[in-house]
Amino acid sequence: MGSQNPGEDSIVVAVDKDKSSSSAVKWAIDNLLGNNQSLVLVHVRVKNSPKPTLDSNGGLSDEGTQNVFIPFKAYSARKRIVVKEIVIENTEASKGLLEYINSHSVSNIVLGASSRSTLGRKYWTHDVPTLVNKAAPEFCSVYVVSKGKQQSVRPAAKSLPSSVPARQPSSSAWSAPRSSNSGSEDSTRFSYMRSEQKIVESEKTRGEKGPSIVPIDNLHSPEMTNPYKHASQPDGNMRYARISPRSVDMTSENLDFTQVAIRETPMNGSSSYSVDAEMKRLKLELRQTMDMYNAACKEAVMANQAADELNKWKIEEARKFEQARFAEEAALAIAETEKAKCRAAIEAAKKAQKMAEIEAQRRKYAELKAKRETEKKKQAMNVRSQNDIRYRKYTIEEIEAATKKFSNAQKIGEGGYGPVFKGKLDHTPVAIKVLSPDAAQGKKQFQQEVEVLSLIRHPNLVLLLGACPEYGCLVYELMNNGSLEDRLFRKGNTPSIPWEIRFKIAAEIATGLLFLHQSKPEPLVHRDLKPGNILLDKNYVCKISDVGLARLVPSSVADCVTQYHMTSAAGTFCYIDPEYQQTGRLETKSDIYSLGVMLLQIITARPPMGLTHHVERAIEKGKFADFLDPTVPNWPVEEALKFAKLSLKCAELRKKDRPDLGSVVVPELTRLSEFGMSSMPGIG
Repeated sequence: MGSQNPGEDSIVVAVDKDKSSSSAVKWAIDNLLGNNQSLVLVHVRVKNSPKPTLDSNGGLSDEGTQNVFIPFKAYSARKRIVVKEIVIENTEASKGLLEYINSHSVSNIVLGASSRSTLGRKYWTHDVPTLVNKAAPEFCSVYVVSKGKQQSVRPAAKSLPSSVPARQPSSSAWSAPRSSNSGSEDSTRFSYMRSEQKIVESEKTRGEKGPSIVPIDNLHSPEMTNPYKHASQPDGNMRYARISPRSVDMTSENLDFTQVAIRETPMNGSSSYSVDAEMKRLKLELRQTMDMYNAACKEAVMANQAADELNKWKIEEARKFEQARFAEEAALAIAETEKAKCRAAIEAAKKAQKMAEIEAQRRKYAELKAKRETEKKKQAMNVRSQNDIRYRKYTIEEIEAATKKFSNAQKIGEGGYGPVFKGKLDHTPVAIKVLSPDAAQGKKQFQQEVEVLSLIRHPNLVLLLGACPEYGCLVYELMNNGSLEDRLFRKGNTPSIPWEIRFKIAAEIATGLLFLHQSKPEPLVHRDLKPGNILLDKNYVCKISDVGLARLVPSSVADCVTQYHMTSAAGTFCYIDPEYQQTGRLETKSDIYSLGVMLLQIITARPPMGLTHHVERAIEKGKFADFLDPTVPNWPVEEALKFAKLSLKCAELRKKDRPDLGSVVVPELTRLSEFGMSSMPGIG
């Protein structure tokens, strides 16, 4: 009875150890394998590979060949798919596959794309998919799969032929010789061959016939345990072939007991009946054994999977434990570090508290001492004011008459603590300051200014002519050209001041300020020096006004470390010393900062806000000449640059960085004033 070709209703996949084979198997199972079709895995072992060894049962024991099918077995077991395994020997992989396709009438074959890897070059010396595509018979569809996707397909050009040619003796089932001299000629032999088993022929037959694939279609039941089976030769002699039990697919569905070749021997009917009965019994026992083996294999696969999962779980738990341990150690280290920082902070806080207590005691002592000195000074001033009046007293009627009862038409501006009116007293033009009723400390400032100015005489300080103490009025000499601020910004469209006069005004301001700082018995700090408090007469001689806002400072702090602590800051914001704004501590160098800002305004005629920064940037960029007052022609840029640099030094943020007024500022400004006067037409 003829056997059915396995390729007719099977999907054949060519496999090797590369990754493309795994993709090909998975793709074939997902896309081609039908319900009634089986999966056949074919591996071609090239003849120049290491020679396989035989195990004790006569099977192939090449470990590399057996390992080829292991990953596909596991995947097929999970998919519950029965797989047949076939190993072919040939000199070339493509040649072996083509011979198998032709001899078994394979209608569908799936190949993995060429990987070009080292392993691929070893076993696939040529581009196998391309060769098979070109040389496969027309009835076979060839699929090439790469990375789980179909790369190419060559469909069959015609259907499978209805009749398949008989196989050659070298690759077919066992056939009995016509005659034999041996005593076994009269006995009946049964040979059961399976598609997964490969007959390894003798060296003589290999040399004559070349590589061949021998599916075992017949099985001799009495000799199942013998690894060496009899196969008939064309010459009638018997040869031995070894069956590899490792390649047997132990599933009852793959066993084909229908193809049994019984050698006809002259025997009676009873002998034939007993043989058939024995065959049926052996079939039943073999089927039961294989079912048990199949169940055991499935249990082993499941046990291996469970063991792998348990091992992974153990590894993951160990990793988590190590991470937790490291995290705990890091947390402990951080805690120790924080404790050390906390202890250090506590120690530092204790030291700072002790120092603060000592400093508070020192400050309290200094304030008490200053308070006592102030009280003594006030007492001395009160005694002096009562016994020695050094200024002319005017009545309120005289003041009202001179100002036309404080008419707005007579108002010429606002002073440090009230409005300023012009008028005439004793046939002399005067400026009258009136104390504002809502001034918080107006009366104290008024009394102080009267007492100080009555004792001061200097060409660059405004002259006090008299006062009306009852109503808080001060009488000054009238300055015809108004304030320096009005003239710099050309209020009322007045002409700009020449640069020669500006140099002279700067020197006069510094000279008057130096006189205040050198006053006896104690130096005077103006504290509100700005262009609005610099008045100009008809000859542009400048005089400093609003000296009444100045405070008496003990002589011990004029130019030394000890400083007098003021309770509140006063004066215009942009001209006030930054250190005085922050600390309230006043000294003579506070006026030098105001002088520096005002000197920059004299040569630039620009607002004071950010003026020092803009001048520095202009000098750095070499554009200082463009920053000078454009309304004044013929600026001496070199001398003006020296003037600006001196002004910037005076406006340094730190007091200790500012130059000395008497030894540095006044001499340089005097030199520049003389330079300007000598440059004026008709002078020099």
